[in-house]
Amino acid sequence: MKLLLVAPRTGAQWVREGLQTFRRAPMAFFSLFMLFMSAIALLSRVPVIGGALAVALAPASTLALMAAAEQASCLPPGRVTPDGRPVTAVLFMSALGAVRSRVRPLVALGALYGIAVTLAGLLASAIAGDPMAGAFDAQGAPKPEVIQSGAFQFAMLLRMALYLPVALAFWHAPALVHWHAVPPVKSLFFSLVTCVRNFGAMAVYGLVWFAVVLAGSIVLSLVASVAMAAAGSVGVAVLVGGSFVLTAMFLTSTWFSFRDCFQAD
Repeated sequence: MKLLLVAPRTGAQWVREGLQTFRRAPMAFFSLFMLFMSAIALLSRVPVIGGALAVALAPASTLALMAAAEQASCLPPGRVTPDGRPVTAVLFMSALGAVRSRVRPLVALGALYGIAVTLAGLLASAIAGDPMAGAFDAQGAPKPEVIQSGAFQFAMLLRMALYLPVALAFWHAPALVHWHAVPPVKSLFFSLVTCVRNFGAMAVYGLVWFAVVLAGSIVLSLVASVAMAAAGSVGVAVLVGGSFVLTAMFLTSTWFSFRDCFQAD
């Protein structure tokens, strides 16, 4: 396996290819994403260890969307494959097959991810405290005086800064254990090194996605405002459903960042 260097503009290409691939089978990608979201929600209800189990499922869900994107990028346009199978079924089988074939390393990655996220959160809390403590009133509404305070914003920025190396280490890790059979710990090292070496492309990728999400959020807000005038629950559904669609699009594009950064020997 070789680590490849790519031009910064490649980051924009990853976003474009991800959106194009999602558009070819939107219901398949959205349904697959919601399947894992449902599993995370169910796991989170398990007493004591539910939160940890839900976090640990993240690498598996990432791999599932990446495997589906890889399969979709190889298929011709249309709702059925050349051999007559529904595209949605093919993508689901590819995604779940990828997870099933690498259960042990994905469990290890999930455990490592849960530990890393927990440690990053504990370190941030030790330095700047928990920003969510006292940020909401008894009805669950945010307190403007807390949200707008410098202490709250610093605490949130610190958490993002401490989480960034965790995110980069796990960015390619699920794909590395699946497509290149890299051991879990080594996959974290290779992922982090590759993301740092391709910082320009990753930065462009993040900025373009920020622009896409911002534009999508504006459209969703306008649609939700109109829907809320008729029925408040419909407006909320538009906002929540739209955010899920944007997340599924984002996860679909991660395959292309992996494809261009690694090459089999």
